[in-house]
Amino acid sequence: MTPPTLTVTGRIDVGGRMLLNGTAGQGDSAAAGPTLERLLSVMGAGALELCTAPRGLGGVVEGITVLDPLESGLPRGQVLLAVGMDPQSAAAVDVVRDAAGSGVAALVFGPGRSGRPPDALLAAAENAGTAVLFRTAWCGWVELIGALRAGLVLSGVPADPAVTPGDLNGLADAVAVLVSGAVTIEDVESRVLAYSSTKEDVDELRRLTILGRRVPEWRVAAMREAGFFRALWGSGDVIHRPAHGENPERLVVAVRAGGEILGSIWVAAAGGDLPPHAADTLRSAARVAAVHLLHHRSHRTHARLVEDAARALLDGRGSADLLTERTGIPAHGHCAVLAVRPGASCTAEESGRLCALMAVYCGANDLTPVAVPVSQGALVLVGALHQDMQRAVEQVARLGKSLVRQVADVFGPEARIGLGTVVGTLADLPESRRSADLALRALLSTGEHRTVAFASEVAETIALNQMLDTLTGPPPAPETPVARLVAFDAAHGGGTMVRTLRAYLDHFGHVPDTARALGVHANSLRHRISRLTEVSGLDLRSPDARLLAQLQLRLLERDGREV
Repeated sequence: MTPPTLTVTGRIDVGGRMLLNGTAGQGDSAAAGPTLERLLSVMGAGALELCTAPRGLGGVVEGITVLDPLESGLPRGQVLLAVGMDPQSAAAVDVVRDAAGSGVAALVFGPGRSGRPPDALLAAAENAGTAVLFRTAWCGWVELIGALRAGLVLSGVPADPAVTPGDLNGLADAVAVLVSGAVTIEDVESRVLAYSSTKEDVDELRRLTILGRRVPEWRVAAMREAGFFRALWGSGDVIHRPAHGENPERLVVAVRAGGEILGSIWVAAAGGDLPPHAADTLRSAARVAAVHLLHHRSHRTHARLVEDAARALLDGRGSADLLTERTGIPAHGHCAVLAVRPGASCTAEESGRLCALMAVYCGANDLTPVAVPVSQGALVLVGALHQDMQRAVEQVARLGKSLVRQVADVFGPEARIGLGTVVGTLADLPESRRSADLALRALLSTGEHRTVAFASEVAETIALNQMLDTLTGPPPAPETPVARLVAFDAAHGGGTMVRTLRAYLDHFGHVPDTARALGVHANSLRHRISRLTEVSGLDLRSPDARLLAQLQLRLLERDGREV
């Protein structure tokens, strides 16, 4: 008869008892599991020693429970940990006898004082048909619970803390517990997807790999040249890399789903040699990891679909309903766009970090964000704002001010954020995006010292930028005063005259403020201004001459750097 399939979820409570919810179902193709044999195989030697199993190791393990002598009845299908019970005692013999009728999967005792199984306990186990194991002397109860929990995870049972689908860090920690090593999970491009936490000192290569979130390029190149990746992707087994210099021994196995290679799991020795069963554990981990890597990739695919839907909507060519379907942001309700620039330059990698920062920070403030990387920064769509318009505007203002501080802390003080108009539906987001872009551009203009603003707060700068967009760019029209100053500076190897005129006009001709801005003495500045008017022929008393000069200086500056 085909055994029932058992699906188990569980958690260990503060008292150490694993609380389980199990459902059993019948199916022709389903196999019972995990069995005690499977669990012990995954765990390998080192934590448990099998004393006797009169009925074999085929019993299904449903979870782990710490024995409480004060509770009546023993839980079925459990690996029962007899913590604090002397295996030499009469109480231990009674527990072994009671276990047979309760359907306990196995009993685990401590090593005891003598270090060998007592005859009375062995006889009771043989008569009752109870599997009895002993905890090794070098493995504490806490470590054993962790190892059993990890073993259940690798055997296909979600335990709590559960290695939920896609939780690659949880899987890495589970494997690390069983092999007493340091674990990394990588994709096929040698990028680090997850790594285990370990207290032991790690080697320099692992440190560089984790810090850079990928194996260093020089290491990848060396392994590729040596044919290592051909061997890894072509092998269905664990590959051993011996210790070399300061690099400890490593085990690595490819993770596959069908014929497709998804990535690899690496184990590095930490503080000692890897145990003999490490390779077997890694083989089991590779089978479990396939599901997690597929889920991880599916999640990334979903994230990309959300990003594409948001980008299309912000560009005025997408569907609000599609974005609602993929994000849960209501199609009707106040929302806005924030245009974020972390600094003068922003690489693709920094854009990814920026988007992650935006998403985490907005989420922590109970807002629903979608961050979209763009050239030199990001656009952040924030939905589900307060239903009152004024309160929603205040929400966006507070968010912008706190966000710009966060971005500046991570990327530097040049961070700027343009706040888009709060609109009533997702379909209106292109309007909010345009106003956010205009506000950001104004903030990046010379003379604008604010770090965050709505378009309405920098309306004059926006209008000036739009006016300059309609004008012919540099060089300035010949024979104008600014053109003569540019030629003079070029002939004398500098930009002193142009910089002086710009500062003088920006400070309304106020000599003390202009001198401070240029870092010169007021008398030196007066001499420069006199020389400047002499060279250029500029009449500083003429409003028209001053306006023309300022416009041409702005155009010169725009030619010098993008804003």
